[in-house]
Amino acid sequence: MREYLLTLCVAAAVTYLLTGPVRKFAIAAGAMPEIRERDVHREPTPRLGGIAMFGGLCAGLLVASHLENLRSVFELSNEPRALLSGAGLIWLLGVLDDKWGVDALIKLGVQMVAAGVMVFQGLTILYLPVPGVGTVSLSQAQSTLLTVALVVITINAVNFVDGLDGLASGMVCIAAIAFFMYAYRMWYGYGIDQAAPATLFSAVLIGMCLGFLPHNIHPARIFMGDSGSMLIGLVLASAAISITGQVDPDAITDVTGSARATTHFMVPVYMPLLLPLSIIAIPAADLVLAIVRRTWNGQSPFSADRGHLHHRLLDIGHSHSRAVLIMYFWAALISFGAVAFSVNSSSLWIVLAVIALSAAGLVALLFPRFRPRAPRWAESFVPPRYRRARREAQAAAIALVESGQAPGVNGATAVGERALLPGRTATDRQPVDSRR
Repeated sequence: MREYLLTLCVAAAVTYLLTGPVRKFAIAAGAMPEIRERDVHREPTPRLGGIAMFGGLCAGLLVASHLENLRSVFELSNEPRALLSGAGLIWLLGVLDDKWGVDALIKLGVQMVAAGVMVFQGLTILYLPVPGVGTVSLSQAQSTLLTVALVVITINAVNFVDGLDGLASGMVCIAAIAFFMYAYRMWYGYGIDQAAPATLFSAVLIGMCLGFLPHNIHPARIFMGDSGSMLIGLVLASAAISITGQVDPDAITDVTGSARATTHFMVPVYMPLLLPLSIIAIPAADLVLAIVRRTWNGQSPFSADRGHLHHRLLDIGHSHSRAVLIMYFWAALISFGAVAFSVNSSSLWIVLAVIALSAAGLVALLFPRFRPRAPRWAESFVPPRYRRARREAQAAAIALVESGQAPGVNGATAVGERALLPGRTATDRQPVDSRR
């Protein structure tokens, strides 16, 4: 565990330290696209954050290759090299897209090529346990198609959900933590050495996301862009493919005692093959809904719009930070719920806890205007927006502005003051464009 934590910290530190220089480079290179109608930010923000994340990936794998217990992953398996090959192609594609823009069909083609490169180097799915049937060995054609499909789906699911500050990196970090727990348990709990690459990939991915988050939380100083979103999507898919394709279920049967128990134990890790339901359920659902919505409206499935789940949270009145936290909550509930279910699938307490947390999530989702108020003795320990005195002063200022009793205040200032009040919708919170 200590070596995994060291690898995680190295990936996080390198990503964090590189992000500042990368931001300056992105500004100098002009990788700051104009504000689009579907964007929620109101100032041009540099992209190319994926450059720093790719540096964190390389640094994490490099350090791991020199650690005593993790060196065997590189000596006995070709999967780390396969991951770097596919990640390099995806990262280069993302950098070009962040700077100049790349056609959607070209992006899809390169994604399939990157997945094919990883399959060619051995990072592929070999076994598929089906509940009630048992373990099914896949042919080479079936294995290739299933692997490529999983990679492409995961990459685009993460790319689609990257619409708010800190959303994609935070959700992938949550999913990677859950996946790390599962893979680590398979390796040390069941003695399955083939689970070591997936555990390593998950640890490095956690570090990449944690290192980038401080620069990307609202208000973001830099965006990861497609160079980052597609990269972390590919790493997440690689971890799922590694543990799925290389772990022989017969080895687990020696511990569980029956093929049926093995199949049920392996089901949570095979959910990502169907539609990443347990690991990236929210991004996958957003991906499916976006494709259906755009196709129904006669648009290309790859055309951008403002109908994603995070956009809808803003439209019903949630603030930027609250919308991100709600998405975090549901991602954590599904991911960690799947891991808990894999540990003890017959526990009634797990089911009841998931139901209770789901109900709490629905309450938070349906009350966008609710904002907690801290007691007066705790106001010095909470952010200013939760302090009652500040809220009352804002309300009084707005009342003066609207009544016309405040001298020297124009309409634009009134709108600006009104936007500070809690409980306003996302449209009300948008600052006024002085050029109009």
